[in-house]
Amino acid sequence: MSATLFRNPRVDPEALYPAALAQIQSLAAHAQAKTEIAAWPGFTPTPLHDLKVLAAEHGLGAIWYKDESGRFGLSSFKALGGAYAVMRQLRRAVAAELGKSVDEVMPADLLAGRYRAIAAKVTVTCATDGNHGRSVAWGASLFGCACVIYVHALVSPGRAAAIAAYGARVVRTAGNYDDSVRQAQRDAESNGWIVISDTSYPGYRDIPRDVMQGYSVMAAEALAQCPAKPTHVFVQGGVGGLAAAVLAYLWESLGPARPRIIVVEPDKADCLYRSARAGRPVVVEGTLDTIMAGLACGEVSLIAWDILSLGADAFMTVEDRAAADLMQRLARPVGDDVAIVAGESAVAGLAGALAARANPEQAAALGLDATSRVLVFGSEGATDSALYEQIVGLKPQDVGRA
Repeated sequence: MSATLFRNPRVDPEALYPAALAQIQSLAAHAQAKTEIAAWPGFTPTPLHDLKVLAAEHGLGAIWYKDESGRFGLSSFKALGGAYAVMRQLRRAVAAELGKSVDEVMPADLLAGRYRAIAAKVTVTCATDGNHGRSVAWGASLFGCACVIYVHALVSPGRAAAIAAYGARVVRTAGNYDDSVRQAQRDAESNGWIVISDTSYPGYRDIPRDVMQGYSVMAAEALAQCPAKPTHVFVQGGVGGLAAAVLAYLWESLGPARPRIIVVEPDKADCLYRSARAGRPVVVEGTLDTIMAGLACGEVSLIAWDILSLGADAFMTVEDRAAADLMQRLARPVGDDVAIVAGESAVAGLAGALAARANPEQAAALGLDATSRVLVFGSEGATDSALYEQIVGLKPQDVGRA
């Protein structure tokens, strides 16, 4: 597997979590998100799989795979973020309507439908590659507001249908993900809708911050489930929200004892990698045509960049072939390793870890050796069953039956 690696010259491994970054992500805000999300119907921590055989094959001490394929039945970690931000915005809308403080509008009352008449007047919207929009649509259904989701030209029909299944109106746009983001913003301004985006841009920070804080619930679960502290975390890129949420939680929790954090992207959609090399946010133009659809992003989230630019140890890119190979391997494990249904974007971090271990220069640069304990986030399951079967050669429901 071919991969490129860039070590971040700005990172200080001895630094404590900066106070300025706590305005974006903090343990205090995490505690609130954890309490509220844990009260949602169907909440349960997702499993952490110990892939001992795969680790031994690649000369690593451990590979721990946080499996998000069952999160709230949405098959993705993004169920934690978009829906949480929807709930936060509805609390504000209800409070404004009733002349109350936000703290007086209890999440349990929203869930119980106490404010359905007010919530029904609100429309939330976003652009999506699939999983975030599904979370926003699910959150709108759960809390009782209207929802319009924008999908770009390369979003598969299966992912669009999964969003519509929650009652959202799905609008397909021309161009790539970033084009659909701009269209959603324009239409929201015209119609008085609330944009629930997982990416931030000038003048738009608060809602993506709530989305990322929802993701921190997954990071906290993973750290608690690891049998020992991981030495390395390889985590997917995209706009950077997932990686920044994981980094922020681990950095504030563990300080200089945190693991090394390596951000991994498709080589066809590498805005974070290019931004790291340039020392500033860089836009990647074009179709961004990668099978890792959830990571097909050309512009970084500014608040995520604030965290990653200071705290990520390295940035990597991997090829689509590496993702496909790992999806197949996880579905057909060797020895006692558990069979896993991993979507295309789920395996980017793992692909980066294995590629770096196989490259002596990269392994040395990252301190990756036979004693390394690697944590990765399997961020999605088969969010498009037809595409999954095409890549893996098995239906998702048949994985593990043998």
